[in-house]
Amino acid sequence: MPADLTADGSVDEVFDAIEQAWGPVEILAANAGAGSSAPIVRITDGEWQRMLDLNLTAPFRCLRRALPAMTAAGWGRIVVVASVAAKRGEPYIAAYTAAKHGVLGLVRATSAEVARTGVTVNAVCPGYVDTPLTDASVLAIVAATGRTPEQARAALEAKQPIGRLVTVDEVADAVELCVTNAALTGQGINVDGGAVQS
Repeated sequence: MPADLTADGSVDEVFDAIEQAWGPVEILAANAGAGSSAPIVRITDGEWQRMLDLNLTAPFRCLRRALPAMTAAGWGRIVVVASVAAKRGEPYIAAYTAAKHGVLGLVRATSAEVARTGVTVNAVCPGYVDTPLTDASVLAIVAATGRTPEQARAALEAKQPIGRLVTVDEVADAVELCVTNAALTGQGINVDGGAVQS
């Protein structure tokens, strides 16, 4: 069901439709997100707010909406796709980084709050994944630096010790682990080829 999760009331509309069709949400994978790049002195208030709305407020609204039915049932799984940017600072992505740090804090606080209810709450923190979001990062690097697309992609691959982009399936495997392992909660699982060791 397509929706703009940053629009007022859209989260409730999505959940209402899902509940009417299939019943209460048992597994929530909050994966909507976007990034932006600019030196901090050039980040506009609008871009700052856009990053917070999509990468932090939308997941918060989804968690808030999903939790009552999950805790009432005594079982639920919440997985937020964050980023390794939730764990370190990197130049030119301050708004994105702040939002992702915030969403990891939200995951940790929520997991502590519901730990005894049968509901787990985790984050998966990918590095650069071979997706259209990374393609947009490549184009931004090309525009800002004059590098070729191949050089820009190679620079992103080199940020990860495995020397390549992470695959979508590798991220999905980590999400599945969060769903199947009942003892795993409050974690930010890095899927970044070893870039951030924690």
